[in-house]
Amino acid sequence: MKAITQDSYGGPEQLRLVQRAVPQPADDEVLLKVAAAGLDRGTWHLMHGLPYIIRPAFGLRAPRQPIPGLDVAGTVVAMGADVTNLAVGDSVFGFAKGSFAEYAVADPSKLAPMPSGLEPAAAAALGVSGLTALGAVYDKAHVKAGQRVLITGASGGVGSYAVQLAADLGAEVTGVCSASKAEFVRSLGAARVLDYTAGPISAEQPFDVIMDIAGLTSVRQLRALLTETGTIVMVGGEGDNRWTSGFGRTVRAAVLSPFIKQKITMFLSSERSEDLVRLVELVERGAVTPQLDRVLPLAEAATAMELLEQGHIRGKIALTTDTSLD
Repeated sequence: MKAITQDSYGGPEQLRLVQRAVPQPADDEVLLKVAAAGLDRGTWHLMHGLPYIIRPAFGLRAPRQPIPGLDVAGTVVAMGADVTNLAVGDSVFGFAKGSFAEYAVADPSKLAPMPSGLEPAAAAALGVSGLTALGAVYDKAHVKAGQRVLITGASGGVGSYAVQLAADLGAEVTGVCSASKAEFVRSLGAARVLDYTAGPISAEQPFDVIMDIAGLTSVRQLRALLTETGTIVMVGGEGDNRWTSGFGRTVRAAVLSPFIKQKITMFLSSERSEDLVRLVELVERGAVTPQLDRVLPLAEAATAMELLEQGHIRGKIALTTDTSLD
């Protein structure tokens, strides 16, 4: 099979298209014929091996999993002996380590039926970012109709889903992004858009909820924008510290939370099939739609990662194994 591999940590330039043997599923796994794979910031971090604190778990000097990718959409073509909840021929999406390939093995508990009417590339852009946004909006922030919600990083993968979900719940959403992406964020349901490049974020009225996806604004500044009993959900964020990146900032903020009236919570996304099913219901109801900036062939994985790295993407980007695009 064709697969993208990396032999060492580094930038997109060290991603290579090679021939690899088709993996075989264990008794509790399925083999997928991959139709499409999505990109996300987590995959970028694993490609670079940053921050360094992740390396004991994912490989000290090189990635333990040489084929990148986690988001996937495809068809079940083989099953382990213990798998009973799927069948050969099922179209599914969700999570499969090493999804930047023509075939990948997956845990059935991290897959769900493909949403009806959704192309594989769109489904492949749904899992990681969609579930992160779902958990942040529904399970952590508990967004309600009429609340004022600020979302940083509103034009990105997670942000584009979060804006749609919060707006669908009836919240008054303010999205933070660059001026060039303002109309895109408005099209997702944001009532207002703030340009973070124009200066510090400010607002005439405080927000009930802030979802900090970009991680570019200090916690002190975010708290100043929040109501006295409001909630900040720390969804992500980058940092200059190669050892901890934005993780240290998130932990410090969460430790502060018990000592103030405002609530600050950190968030880790789910990979459970039951949460994927929740997401499918929202997609099929029209509450949320994957926003695909572009779809590239698998062979152009390095280009796709460069675009993600440079922040040029509105929403999501996906890779397809369709050879007609090569």
